Amino acid sequence: MKKNDIYEILGRMFPDARCELNYNNVFELLVATVLAAQATDNSVNKVTGKLFEEYPDAKSLSEAEFADVHSIIKTVGLANMKAKNIIELSKRLVIEHNGIVPCDFDYLITLPGVGRKTSNVVLAEGFNVLKIAVDTHVLRVSNRLGLANSDNPFVVEKSLMDIFDEEIWGMLHLRLLFFGRYFCKAKNPECLNKECPFKNICKEKIK
Repeated sequence: MKKNDIYEILGRMFPDARCELNYNNVFELLVATVLAAQATDNSVNKVTGKLFEEYPDAKSLSEAEFADVHSIIKTVGLANMKAKNIIELSKRLVIEHNGIVPCDFDYLITLPGVGRKTSNVVLAEGFNVLKIAVDTHVLRVSNRLGLANSDNPFVVEKSLMDIFDEEIWGMLHLRLLFFGRYFCKAKNPECLNKECPFKNICKEKIK
């Protein structure tokens, strides 16, 4: 199966693939993405409405008390660490960039709680920079479809960038993400109940 066939099939399966985090600006996107690490977008969306109402920008969040932030996001996994991180990254943004999130990968990955995946999500979603963000879903699907052969997200990212044309990287990430989240799940994938269009290239023998 050709690379473009994979991309087009995923597009037909998930024509509305998009970022499912709720946000109104790049700062909110950054905070929501940090909160979404090892947590579901749905669980994050349940708390960010109140969080952003109380702390609408980096300055207000930088001045927040840990206990107050934690009480809002406590239902999200790793809430203790994440509360500390989003306050600290807000302080950095205020001091170093006047509270504005810069379109700068090398800077973003230095912020507390921000890694390569989060930086790529913010750049792709918030600034329309051509990036591929590899989370657990994209990593799993890429290996199953033979697009990569590694458990290292950076290696998988590079593999996808080498295989697919740059202009589709952003949408490719979203389509692979949706495929992994809603069809090619880690446990009980939908191919156990439905026909999978990629069964002939799947590298994993799912039982």
